Amino acid sequence: MFNEPWILQRADPYVFQKDGVYYFTASVPEYDRIILRKSATLAGLKDAEEKVLWERHESGPMSKHIWAPELHYIFGGWYIYFAGGEMEDEWAIRPYVLKCMGDDPMEDPWVEAGPLQCADEDEFSFRAFSLDVTILEDMGKLYCVWAEKVGVGKQISNLYIAQMESPVKLKTVQVLLTTPDYDWERVGFWVNEGPGVLKHGDDIYLTYSASETGTAYCVGMLSAKSGSDLLDPLSWKKQRHPVLATNEALGIYGPGHNSFVKNEKGEDIMVCHARTEAKIEGNPLYNPNRHAFLLPVRWEDDRPVFSF
Repeated sequence: MFNEPWILQRADPYVFQKDGVYYFTASVPEYDRIILRKSATLAGLKDAEEKVLWERHESGPMSKHIWAPELHYIFGGWYIYFAGGEMEDEWAIRPYVLKCMGDDPMEDPWVEAGPLQCADEDEFSFRAFSLDVTILEDMGKLYCVWAEKVGVGKQISNLYIAQMESPVKLKTVQVLLTTPDYDWERVGFWVNEGPGVLKHGDDIYLTYSASETGTAYCVGMLSAKSGSDLLDPLSWKKQRHPVLATNEALGIYGPGHNSFVKNEKGEDIMVCHARTEAKIEGNPLYNPNRHAFLLPVRWEDDRPVFSF
């Protein structure tokens, strides 16, 4: 189950558990639809029926590059956050929201709730290439964390955080969490993206992915204390080195864009994607062979350790 592909050709995997039920969604190689699986067990997601919840538009917003869906139960309902571009402008990537019109995300209809909106006084968020929305809850408050490109000339991808006002709108102006500071975050492209939230006691860990999507892709990590001001960059500490990277001995390359879930025993599991080929045919972004993996989280001195 570990150290080998779990679900083939499903990148940016996201697993959510509620009321003893596991749900799985991910990017599909065609980048054209939102899918969902459901199972009573984590392992059962591997062979669970996959249902198409939504398909891309023929043109305009949400018509190309449908990426990285995440399923969340917040504000009393089911929501999916995903990124999409346009046929006419394929890199006009922005975050969008789907809302479930019932209590069963597999069977009840989903409707478009529109693009994710920034706070009224925010003059920066979602103005450029932005994606990979995840939701962080702490002390009764909900926060949105996402990646967005900034800069003049060659843009770089940073991670930002803001408090949420509703499922479709932010309450506060964006705050910069991390920018690609180190060499391992700057291979091919300068990238921080794909945030994932892991909690342990009073500690909040925020993993993210760095560098281009080939074999250099890897996972970095920030940490903060529950109850601290999560909108204060000084509340967060950034790890100097990646916490998960290519393992050539095992033939696992470019791990990244992960989520976390607890298995039936209550143990923390990382769900990430990785490749099994050192040499990638064609453009890594369009090569379909990014597979979902499961990876047990070890705790040493109350800190997570990730390794294949």
